[in-house]
Amino acid sequence: MVNIRLKDGTIKEYESGVTVYEIANDISGGLARVALGATVNGKTFELNDKIECDSEVSILTFNDDEGKRIFRHTSSHILAQAVKRLYPDVKLAIGPAIENGFYYDFDADFVITQEILDKIEAEMKKVIKEDLKLEKFYLPRDEAVKFMEEKGEPYKVELINDLQEDASISFYKQGGFTDLCAGPHLQSTGKVKAIKLLSVAGAYWRGNENNKMLQRIYGSSFTKKSELDEYLNMLEEAKKRDHRKLGKELDLFSIQDEGPGFPFFHPKGMVIRNELESFWRKIHVRNGYKEIKTPIILNEELWHRSGHWDHYKENMYFTKIDGENYAIKPMNCPGGILVYKNKMHSYRELPIRLGELGLVHRHELSGALHGLMRVRNFTQDDAHIFMTPDQIKEEVLGVIRLTDYVYKLFGFDYHVELSTRPENSMGSDEDWEHATNSLIEALNAAKLEYKLNEGDGAFYGPKIDFHLKDSIGRTWQCGTIQLDFQMPERFDLSYIGPDGEKHRPVMIHRTIFGSIERFIGILIENYAGAFPVWLAPVQVQIMNITDNQINYVKTIENKLLDDDIRVEVDLRNEKIGYKIREAQMEKIPYMIVVGDKEMEKGVVSVRHRKLGDMGTMTIDEFLDMINQKINGKVAE
Repeated sequence: MVNIRLKDGTIKEYESGVTVYEIANDISGGLARVALGATVNGKTFELNDKIECDSEVSILTFNDDEGKRIFRHTSSHILAQAVKRLYPDVKLAIGPAIENGFYYDFDADFVITQEILDKIEAEMKKVIKEDLKLEKFYLPRDEAVKFMEEKGEPYKVELINDLQEDASISFYKQGGFTDLCAGPHLQSTGKVKAIKLLSVAGAYWRGNENNKMLQRIYGSSFTKKSELDEYLNMLEEAKKRDHRKLGKELDLFSIQDEGPGFPFFHPKGMVIRNELESFWRKIHVRNGYKEIKTPIILNEELWHRSGHWDHYKENMYFTKIDGENYAIKPMNCPGGILVYKNKMHSYRELPIRLGELGLVHRHELSGALHGLMRVRNFTQDDAHIFMTPDQIKEEVLGVIRLTDYVYKLFGFDYHVELSTRPENSMGSDEDWEHATNSLIEALNAAKLEYKLNEGDGAFYGPKIDFHLKDSIGRTWQCGTIQLDFQMPERFDLSYIGPDGEKHRPVMIHRTIFGSIERFIGILIENYAGAFPVWLAPVQVQIMNITDNQINYVKTIENKLLDDDIRVEVDLRNEKIGYKIREAQMEKIPYMIVVGDKEMEKGVVSVRHRKLGDMGTMTIDEFLDMINQKINGKVAE
């Protein structure tokens, strides 16, 4: 007999060898119908897998991330089977589940067009209708290589050859199709109820640009057609909000051929950027931070000392100065550390909070570049906090509170993830345990629920990541809090304690925006380019009806400019309806329309881009209204 502890703490007894499906069915028939697998003592099991010992079991459905992964991994196998049915000579590479869907890489001697994609999708639906069982089997390594060679699958042979020599190799069979795979999978193809192929892109085999370019088919799948329709509608909305498209239409930024991955900000884009940076400075002064600026080029030795050389050199740019090797900084932390180290500090000064809007450069592959979201140079809104060990909890809580304030101001919901020690880390087990427990203690004190990401921390410490949810439901990782015991050790940082002796400080690395450029890209898409009035590049446009009002328009413009309102005028000889439509297309928050009647009464007609006609008011009344929205940073 085995004891099974369920998610709610209930313990049930079963015969040894009970399957996951049998447990789900025993809990309830309804759960069994929607069950996709289970986590058993932290490992993912399929529904047919047997449990032979006392275990903690959590049944997975499509509501669970791991449940979605099982579902969509099976969807990728359905895709591969459909391709091989239609085009037997195509070679298979890999096909994992990814966030929101799946993909499979193929080596085909023809271009996969939309017409071909439609044929493949239709064939996938046939595979689903056939409700083929997925059966797992194993072969010894040599037999597995021979099996794939006979099938003419060179990429699978390469994958097998890279596996441990003494390992049995697992395969999955569904009908007449067999694929190399570790799983886990659904019981049958019929479980996939709604599927859609989305796009085709190029992808180098194993992500290496020296390898052959394959064709990657992306798709997504759901348990209900209504869920798929909702997702497809979100994708359509996302296309309309694409920050690259809106950035061009609204003249905010550009990426030039002379600098791929290096964004150019135009005057209107600089307004948004400057407003964000001004806001950043004000809230940081209010929260006890001091701003610094450190050089973007520093001696190579510094990056050896910090550990970035061993963990990050492939993503760095280098140069020579006076015959010595220098690096363009990919991170701001070593510069902040040198500022702290420039003089001795007393425990009475701690915590010391140093903020920096620091420009960093990182080498990204050209295929990974994406507007402002993935670039080669960007400005991190960094801060480095140096503190005593007993100040950790309060300082982490302070960063959490500040981050929460900023995200709520922009109207973002968010969730939190805690990432623990990675394989290629620096430091002792004791330091990592202390750092991780300190972050957990702060999260619990803040009453924040969090998801645990084992092994995904920075090489010098565990971290808390903040994932924003935008107006159409997408998530973006922005803010981070990283707790570091290693850098202070490597740089021999110290402070004088109450005992008159030197002590080692602890360090926090943190961002809130993450990157100014990327945050602007997120805001463009979140607001669909219609920024709240405090961020809008042009806050007001004044337009006349006839030439009679030109002098009155100039008077209004000057009054608004004196009040620091960003204003444009439209004096073109065009119909007023045309001017209004153009201003709305440019997503200008407020339009002031003046004709002879307004001029005679000394008033203005006000329009809002969403609300339409707001009636007439005096200039002072308008200024009072708009300044309240600007000063209160009201979301519109």
